[in-house]
Amino acid sequence: MYTPIVATLGYILSPDQKQTLLVHRNKRSDDQHLGKYNGLGGKMLPTEDIYQCLVREIFEEANISCERAVLRGTINWTGFGPQGENWFGFIYLIKHFSGTPRMSNEEGDLVWVDVADILRLPMWEGDKYFLPLVFDNDPRTFHGFMPYKNAQPISWNYSRI
Repeated sequence: MYTPIVATLGYILSPDQKQTLLVHRNKRSDDQHLGKYNGLGGKMLPTEDIYQCLVREIFEEANISCERAVLRGTINWTGFGPQGENWFGFIYLIKHFSGTPRMSNEEGDLVWVDVADILRLPMWEGDKYFLPLVFDNDPRTFHGFMPYKNAQPISWNYSRI
């Protein structure tokens, strides 16, 4: 039986749309993401829909409110978690927000990064495959499959509709 962890991953754009807010996971030594940069988000609760999850997670992690978010894609990550768990992620681009982002949270420092430079940062190897799809100008939603083994992606395929 396939029972993935359902989660959101949001990339917040700066008002000029040239930068994105990332978390540098540098606070917890037991964090499987330690040292990596990532979007903001997390696990969906049983009492919410996926968009409510995104809004809650962004508020909890950055103290800002999503005003306009676009679903860019979904990804099925099998074998991704520390115990080989399966994750199903909804990837959003937050084009407008209100509030001032905090400087850090319990996971790490929040930093604005030029979208053009994002792939140069330490991140999950698999992120390099889907991030160009998040930030490109193609209006179609992507749906990907990226199995992991030993914390490395073993393949990547997607379709766009």
